Amino acid sequence: MPVKIRLSILALAVDLALPLAGLAQEPVTTGPNGEPATSATSVVLSDSDVDALKAGTFTAAFAWHELYDWSSAVSRGAQDEFARLGIKVVAETNAGFDAARQTGDIETILALKPSILISLPVDAEAGPATYGKVAATGTKLVFIDNAASGLAQGTDYVTTVTSDRAIIGARTAEAMNTALGGKGKIGYIFHDANFQVTNQRDQAFVWNIENHFPGLEIVAKAGMADPARIEDIANAMLTQHPEITGIYVPWTEPALGVLAVLRQLGRSDVKIVSIDLNEPAALDMAKGGAISALVADEAYSIGVTAARAAALSLLDRKVDPLLVVGAGIVAKDNLVEGWRASLNGRPPQSVLDALK
Repeated sequence: MPVKIRLSILALAVDLALPLAGLAQEPVTTGPNGEPATSATSVVLSDSDVDALKAGTFTAAFAWHELYDWSSAVSRGAQDEFARLGIKVVAETNAGFDAARQTGDIETILALKPSILISLPVDAEAGPATYGKVAATGTKLVFIDNAASGLAQGTDYVTTVTSDRAIIGARTAEAMNTALGGKGKIGYIFHDANFQVTNQRDQAFVWNIENHFPGLEIVAKAGMADPARIEDIANAMLTQHPEITGIYVPWTEPALGVLAVLRQLGRSDVKIVSIDLNEPAALDMAKGGAISALVADEAYSIGVTAARAAALSLLDRKVDPLLVVGAGIVAKDNLVEGWRASLNGRPPQSVLDALK
């Protein structure tokens, strides 16, 4: 199919792509069954709790969907807390976003009989088949971001630890307003999948734009089911709506695809706001590029909280069903501080050099 025809079809799809209905009420972060969010700061271990844990012979394992900057920071937070509590980590696996591989990883981990398993599911719908086995062994299961379906909190798993998605949506809207100087046309790319984490963040972004920033207008909406198609989606959106000066992208990996399109089109006037930190996005921001701001949650704290919640469950203590950490706007002027707050470390040297 000729490129111009293909882009025209995609451009039409942009405006037809599942427009988000206006929400009457301000979005709030909830769990898969409507569970209310509780601050992660509520999870506290006393000195006697720590002593009791150290007196045991407890072990822990991780079954990750994929390991990258964000999940590695979550893992480090949990591992540091387990070390403080005298809990030995016996395994950590990386499924590479392969659901079948993650199921195999969990079966391998269960052979080690860990006291605790922390996991972010590749496929939440495969809950009973993949994670039901964990509950049957008595291993304490803590989910990150998204609980697997078909399991009962408090019985089959301890809790889910995530970021406050409503706050992230509000922060991205605030960052977009700053990037555009309070006035501009926005292209809104949302995650077109049944994934509560991104769905709630996306909805909160739209609600905040529509209710708090009258100088901003969302003129194009496009669903992204497959991140590999992000460049086609962005091309179509900008072709049909050249008046766009700001684009919201649901996380940083596809944001890099939008960045590539802006460079190809020579659109240095368009700003990108997205979610989560990684080196390429931070490097563009440090150089004053199109990526104006990234909203980052407290990834390291998610790991610390998950470890504490799991430890409390070993002591037969009740844990709330949905624990959330905060998030902040990271821009060029606070990149070092923002990276530390989110990932508990220094930005890569390439980013630090670009800030000089």
